[in-house]
Amino acid sequence: MDALLTALADPARWRLVGLLAERPRSVGVLAQLAGARQPQTTKHLQTLERAGVVTSQRSGQRRVYALRSAPLRDLAAELGRLADTADQTGETYDRYGLGLQAERLAAAEPGWADGRSFRFRRSLAGRPELVWRHLTEAALLARWWTPDDLRVSELVFEARPGGRIVQEYRDAEDTDGSDPVAGRAEGVVEEARPGERLAYRLSPLLPGGGLAFTAHVDLGLRPAGAGTELDVHWRIADSTVDSADFIAGIEIGFGQSLDKLAAALVADTDPRSAK
Repeated sequence: MDALLTALADPARWRLVGLLAERPRSVGVLAQLAGARQPQTTKHLQTLERAGVVTSQRSGQRRVYALRSAPLRDLAAELGRLADTADQTGETYDRYGLGLQAERLAAAEPGWADGRSFRFRRSLAGRPELVWRHLTEAALLARWWTPDDLRVSELVFEARPGGRIVQEYRDAEDTDGSDPVAGRAEGVVEEARPGERLAYRLSPLLPGGGLAFTAHVDLGLRPAGAGTELDVHWRIADSTVDSADFIAGIEIGFGQSLDKLAAALVADTDPRSAK
């Protein structure tokens, strides 16, 4: 595939591919139609042949080249697959970009987002006792408490009133820590009733170390058959002008985190996972 892409990247060779798509042609005719010298055209055709996209044969005194469609179809299929993947991932990126523009315009003065709230609800596998562990135990929290494409790099969660919270995350593919930290937040647990309610305040940190805003987060758990209904309420306070980028990502980012929580609980309650 690399050889094919390299061969097709040259405008002169791409012009020859277009001419050969119409019908097989000799080197001389191709040179005339392309407005190029024959030796130069021969070299281009040889490159295309080595890449597997054209084939040639001797016909009398002439060498005639023909286009092979299979490599082009393979390339088209691969490009289509990449485009489909980009459609799936790009939608979230575009949504965040639109929200980011709106929030930056709104962030005119301190306190601009105070009182804003976000609500999340999920029907989760597992009883409230199991869900509580995933909400409060650091090893389990680390499996889900980041948006997509990020990983937890530091985590402290003391599940008691007054307990300390530290959350730091990096790009999931940054294995050696050379990329800048993607985000860091610090907070305090306000209420912890196992299996029922967890409340805490959490403040993302700005690059200079100041607080971007304070999120008051309230998580309620309710039994529902063999599972649990989770109701999460975010309320924003102490918002700074520089907090727009953070607030723009709450709905998408925390929603992705909860989706990962739901998937982790399904895996933990699947009998097949214990085998």
